[in-house]
Amino acid sequence: MEVVFLTTEAVPFAKTGGLADVCGALPTRLANRGHRPVVIMPAFQQIYNAGLPIETTDISFAIPINDKIVGARLLRSRLPDSEVPVYFIDQPEYFGRPALYGDAAGDYVDNCERFAFFCRAALHAITRLDLKVDIVHCNDWQTGLVPAYIRTSFENHPWMAAAATVMTVHNLAYQGQFWHWDMLLTGLGWEHFNSAGMEFYGHLNLLKTGLVFADSLSTVSPQYAKEIQTAEHGCGLDGVLRARSANLVGIINGVDGAIWNPATDPHLSQNYNADSYREGKAANRTSLRAEFGLPDDPNVPLIGLIGRLADQKGWDLVIEAMRQELQKGTPMQWVVLGTGDPRYHDALQELANAHPDRLGLRLGFSNPLAHKIEAASDIFLMPSRYEPCGLNQLYSLLYGAVPVVNPTGGLADTVVDTTAETLAAGTATGFHMREYSVNGLLDALQRAALVRWDNQPTWDQIVRRGMRQDWSWRKSAAQYEHLYSETWLRKAARRAAPAPRPSDF
Repeated sequence: MEVVFLTTEAVPFAKTGGLADVCGALPTRLANRGHRPVVIMPAFQQIYNAGLPIETTDISFAIPINDKIVGARLLRSRLPDSEVPVYFIDQPEYFGRPALYGDAAGDYVDNCERFAFFCRAALHAITRLDLKVDIVHCNDWQTGLVPAYIRTSFENHPWMAAAATVMTVHNLAYQGQFWHWDMLLTGLGWEHFNSAGMEFYGHLNLLKTGLVFADSLSTVSPQYAKEIQTAEHGCGLDGVLRARSANLVGIINGVDGAIWNPATDPHLSQNYNADSYREGKAANRTSLRAEFGLPDDPNVPLIGLIGRLADQKGWDLVIEAMRQELQKGTPMQWVVLGTGDPRYHDALQELANAHPDRLGLRLGFSNPLAHKIEAASDIFLMPSRYEPCGLNQLYSLLYGAVPVVNPTGGLADTVVDTTAETLAAGTATGFHMREYSVNGLLDALQRAALVRWDNQPTWDQIVRRGMRQDWSWRKSAAQYEHLYSETWLRKAARRAAPAPRPSDF
């Protein structure tokens, strides 16, 4: 199948989150399975920092956006270690900015115009490249207009008749909502601005647009696919998602084993596998403790935390739990790597200043340090309020850092709680919070620490089970392959049916 990925992020060209990891890895895995993937994304400033050659092409075009004509040209590169082409929509007025979506003042005020242009430019790029498209795989709200364009045969691009669309939601909280007059930027008629289409409480909603018009919907874990159909986690779109539940699936993101593998990871002081994990983690703990100035005591468990310092990630619970344990003098050490909300920066810095022998803190991000923390940690803490998929718990499983998680979204799908039953069945890989509270977090953490201190054979069983699991893209790519086939057949069946009226969309 020929699959066109429309995305604003793909490693190594541009990244703010997990979307980039998916769109940087999945296309190459599909190519390995015999398919023909192509990636199209904006030519952000970041793409020139990837260290890969970016070529010009002889393809350019002009697109009407409301009352003006905007020109663009195509640039070209490839995903690393592959033949997968990546095409960039080069329009410096829209995309030649320091950040992808906004700056310290907030989102860019013209984001609707920027990404409406990107969607329309992507249609022209596919036409000019003469791609024989089977599937257009759209990712998040920035590409949400494309399923509507294809479903309505917008601008009559000839390939649209056969192409089916998949819309993937990586985080439902980000929806691309704009005032209703921005409907003019899309080029679509006002007949689609209604509660069954693009309108959301009087606003234009680009993610809802994609959810309504796409042939199939996916998100990044089976549990999250269920959760977003509820009022609690549906962010106002739960009704839309329930109405499309027959065409909604959850597929766990994969892990790139060439990058995340403790047996070969170049960032580690000592490599190891499931059989040698005790010695390997001991050496990496000693090295990391030296880097942070922490005492090297083999009897003190090391707890790692990596990620965005935000409410979604449960940092309000973490900081209070950490404060209580540090004040009590519990024999635990903590290492934190992250950046985000300034109030969490301040709270963590205050704790680090007060307890420099038990809390190592790095405010920022470092990829090598993230690898070292996973390799050194006995326990990895991830108490997210919600987590569409999550990747750090997968890295932790592979690196023998036992995850303590709130069982939501992908965390529930990937981490099996340690109980008498799961230990007997040989399936336990981590510890679940029993309630979302500081006490719930402390209880789960203490259950993990007690096993680590008092029951080495059980701890070995938990660690080795997690390290030997397969979280590679091989499984995920096969699931996407199946989704694409079903989606294409659904589109073919609809083509054979009578044409719908606009009110049917």
